[in-house]
Amino acid sequence: MPHEVAQKDRAVILFESEEEDVWHVEEMCELAFTAGVDVVGRFFSRVRRRPGQPFISAERAADLHHDVLESGANVLLVAEDLGPTEHSELQQEVGVRVVDRTQLILDIFARRAHTKEGKLQVELAQLSYLLPRLAGSGSQMSRLGGGVGTRGPGETKLESDRRRFRRRIGALTDEIELVRKHREVARTARRKLPFPSAALVGYTSAGKSTLLNLLSGSQVPADSRLFSTLDPTTRRVVLPDGWGVLVTDTVGFIRNLPHSLIAAFRATLEEVQLADVLVLVVDASHPNRDDQIDAVRDTLAQIGVHDKPTVTVYNKSDLCPDTYELRRLVANDPLSCYMSALRQDGVPHLIARIRAAVESLLVPVEALVPYERSDLVSLCYDCGRVNSAEYTEQGVLIRADLALSFAAHLTPYLLGQSPEAG
Repeated sequence: MPHEVAQKDRAVILFESEEEDVWHVEEMCELAFTAGVDVVGRFFSRVRRRPGQPFISAERAADLHHDVLESGANVLLVAEDLGPTEHSELQQEVGVRVVDRTQLILDIFARRAHTKEGKLQVELAQLSYLLPRLAGSGSQMSRLGGGVGTRGPGETKLESDRRRFRRRIGALTDEIELVRKHREVARTARRKLPFPSAALVGYTSAGKSTLLNLLSGSQVPADSRLFSTLDPTTRRVVLPDGWGVLVTDTVGFIRNLPHSLIAAFRATLEEVQLADVLVLVVDASHPNRDDQIDAVRDTLAQIGVHDKPTVTVYNKSDLCPDTYELRRLVANDPLSCYMSALRQDGVPHLIARIRAAVESLLVPVEALVPYERSDLVSLCYDCGRVNSAEYTEQGVLIRADLALSFAAHLTPYLLGQSPEAG
C-alpha cells in the first residue's frame, strides 16, 4: 500500500479593498505561511467598501468562486473578521472552507501550544469563537474535515450543541483559573527572591526570544515565524554590580489581537501586568514600525498596563542601513537604545537602560542589621546597590538603594524613615 502524504491547504486570500495597506496584505500572507498554507491567489472584494455595504457583492462573489475553482484552492482565507452570518453565506457562495483572520490566528496558536496551560487557553479561545457560529451551520462545520482553521479542539467539538459548548467552556474557565492560582503561587515564591522583574513585550517576530537567550544564556526556542513563543519563560539576567533581574518572555502581539485570545490568555498576560519594568522590543527594520508600536501599546492598554518604566529596544539594527534614523529614534528617550540581538551588537547599551529602569524603582535605605540576620546583608547586594556596609558592635550598618519589595524586609532594622517614605 503506497504511503499517503497529507496535502497542504491551498488558499485564495480575500481582502476587503484594493486600497488595503501593503503591510496588512503581506502580514496576512505571512500568517498563512505560518499556518502551513500555500497561497495560490489574492482577491479584492471591491475598490472601496462604504458603510452598510455587504463584505462582498453577489457579482464579486461569483468572480471569487471562479478564481477559487480555477486556482484549485480548497480554502478561502479572509483578511478580516467575519460575523457568523457573513461566514455562513460566504462559505455557501464559494463552496470551500472559509477561514477568517481570527480563526487563522487561533489555528496558529493551536499549533504553537505545547504546555497544558497553553492548550487550555487556545481551546477556550477556539470554543468561544465557534459558539456563536453553531446556529444554522453546525452540520456544515462538522463536515469540514482537517486543515487550517479546523486544527485543535475545534475539530472534535463541531458536532456538539450549544449546551455542550457552554459546559466545556465553563470547565475550561475553571481549569484556567486553577492554573492562574498555581501561577500566582509560583509568582509569589519568585517575588520572595530579592530580584525585580521585567517582561519582554512587542509585536510578534520582533526578536524577544532571541533577546532573552542573549541576555540570559538560555536556549529558549526562537523562530522567525509569527507567534513562536506562546508560553511565558522566565530567566534570571545578571546586571552590573552582581545583582539581577527576572526577565519573562511573553506571547507576541499583533494588530487587532482577537479579544477572545486576550481573555483566554489572561493568566499568561498577568506576567506583563505584574512586572516591575517593561522591555518593549521593536523591529527597527520594519517599514510599519510605528504602527506595530501602536498595536502593542493598544494591547497593553486593554490589559490595564500603565505607567510602568519602559525600556524601548529597537532591535534588528543590522537590517537598517540608515544609522542616522536609528540615532534619531533614541535621541529623546533616555530609556531607549538600538541593537541587533542576532549579531549580539549593542548589548551593553541595553543592559545600561534596563539597569536605569530598575534603579528608578529603588529606594534609599539605612538599616542596622544584627549579625544573626547577616543573610539580609548578602541579599542587599543582590537586590540593589549597596553604598556602604559598616561593621559595628550592634550589627552591620547598611546604606543602600534597594527594591521596595525587598526593602520592606528591613523594616525592623531601619534607622529613620520607612522605605515607603523614601
